[in-house]
Amino acid sequence: MLLSFVILYWLISIAIGLYAALRVKTTKDYAVASRALPFHIVTATVFATWFGSEVVLGIPATFLNEGLSGVVADPFGSSLCLILVGLFFAKPLYRLNLLTIGDYYRLRFGRTVELLTTVCIVVSYLGWVAAQIKALGLVFYVLSDGGVSQEMGMWIGSASVLIYTLFGGMWSVAITDFIQMIVIVIGLLYIGWDVGNAAGGVGTVITHASEAGKFKFFPGFQLDAIVMFVGTLVTMMFGSIPQQDVFQRVQSSKNEFTAVWASVLGGSLYFMFAFIPMFLAYCAILIAPELVARYIDTDSQLILPKLVLEKAPLFAQIMFFGALLSAIKSCASATLLAPSVTFSENLLRPILLKFKPHLSDKDFLRWMQAVVLVFTVVVTMIAVNSKLSIYSLVENAYKVTLVAAVVPLALGVYWKRASTQGAIISMVLGLFTWITLEVLAGGENPPAWTAVWLPHFVGFLVSLCSFVTFSLLPQYLRTPPIPVPGAIGHDHHHAVHAAAHTHHARNNP
Repeated sequence: MLLSFVILYWLISIAIGLYAALRVKTTKDYAVASRALPFHIVTATVFATWFGSEVVLGIPATFLNEGLSGVVADPFGSSLCLILVGLFFAKPLYRLNLLTIGDYYRLRFGRTVELLTTVCIVVSYLGWVAAQIKALGLVFYVLSDGGVSQEMGMWIGSASVLIYTLFGGMWSVAITDFIQMIVIVIGLLYIGWDVGNAAGGVGTVITHASEAGKFKFFPGFQLDAIVMFVGTLVTMMFGSIPQQDVFQRVQSSKNEFTAVWASVLGGSLYFMFAFIPMFLAYCAILIAPELVARYIDTDSQLILPKLVLEKAPLFAQIMFFGALLSAIKSCASATLLAPSVTFSENLLRPILLKFKPHLSDKDFLRWMQAVVLVFTVVVTMIAVNSKLSIYSLVENAYKVTLVAAVVPLALGVYWKRASTQGAIISMVLGLFTWITLEVLAGGENPPAWTAVWLPHFVGFLVSLCSFVTFSLLPQYLRTPPIPVPGAIGHDHHHAVHAAAHTHHARNNP
């Protein structure tokens, strides 16, 4: 009965996505939904995109083992990321009227920076998308009681999400996200009420968790603890900002107000609802301690779904797995589309234009869809072969953009002296520092300080310092900065005007 309801919901959501695909006629439709999405749809797609498998399965498992101190990166860092995007980046980026975040780097710093950041952004999505595919395999395995292996479940899940993402792009993603957000919210509230009552009520659960020390969040007043805390927090809080999925939701909004406040509201809702799965997982300690003991040291991600299957009534099971599948599907579809659009627009399109200067928009749309197909196959293979947990896959995904992309974006928008050479050198040194320290930390006898001074955090600091230094150095020495063909220069208002002109010319030949 449960499996039948899940399959029915799955088929309905695919049908809705395919229906929304009828709106897609151009690459602008496919990438940013014609910049026509209203406030409630953008809020829903911001929330649903980030409310993925790590929130329902990964974060609760980590919370059971480590308490709040173990989930600093997500949901605390990730929700702050969305709020920061809304408050500080949505308005200036929306005015650029572009398809991808890579376009911004080209306009501000030139083609070289565009290439470097695009590669980093696309690579960063591999872990995030793989986590969603891995979660789909886990759900199919649990629902079929082992009848469908996790590997086969991954392939089935990725293929079904691909169907409407491939044809509908951002239109399909946005409309299905809206439906899935409703299912997530209602499903989690209902299952939270049902399981919470079985555990003795919200007060009983919170008191038990508090006495067990699970609410310890801030570090002590030791330098090592503070550095570790800050390094973990900024991984997703800053590393997630220069991401195409965030940029797409900003650009898909119908006006600036929607771009700004839908991001803030979506991030706030994400933060609030992320605590419900943690609450549910801790209820398992009171309701089924033997279940927790069985999986806590082997695969703690199974505790919550197993609890629902073994202890909750059928309707509660339907609501939970409906919410879980909605969370995974909304995140998976968005993270399949975002890197594919970025790769197509910023890496593939310039190559195609060399061989076919008069490439039509319709032909390029087909190339973009082909990239979505290839990317889906690649990330599914990564998910099948990865041994990392869902939470680890997501947390590790943002390290590369933290050390390479966030500093050029932030200082490019808000610092007039930001230069192309500063951007290039900061990216190279940030990546080199991070990779070098990761190698040292993973060796047989890693230096003790690498356990505290996280390699990606050090890489971020090096990126920041080198950007400022090498942007100011030519001005201090009274030498002109290195000219880079195609770069806009230092005035962001000039960049906005030029971007709008370029976009108008491209869409009105």
